[in-house]
Amino acid sequence: MTEKKITKDMSITEVVMRWPETTQTFMEYGLHCIGCWAAHYENIEQGAMVHGIDVDQLVEALNEKVAQTQ
Repeated sequence: MTEKKITKDMSITEVVMRWPETTQTFMEYGLHCIGCWAAHYENIEQGAMVHGIDVDQLVEALNEKVAQTQ
């Protein structure tokens, strides 16, 4: 099981700044707002909800991406 480093209450910008490799995962899930103003204050759960994305699947995929690069 992948250790959870990223949680749904973290801001999108915080995650991308800390783990730049997650940008591709956000894009693959349709969350293209990496650089938009909303990414600074929206957490992953809020962004996923707005875009109709399953937040649990997204967070799992983000954590898997981080685990692969360590």
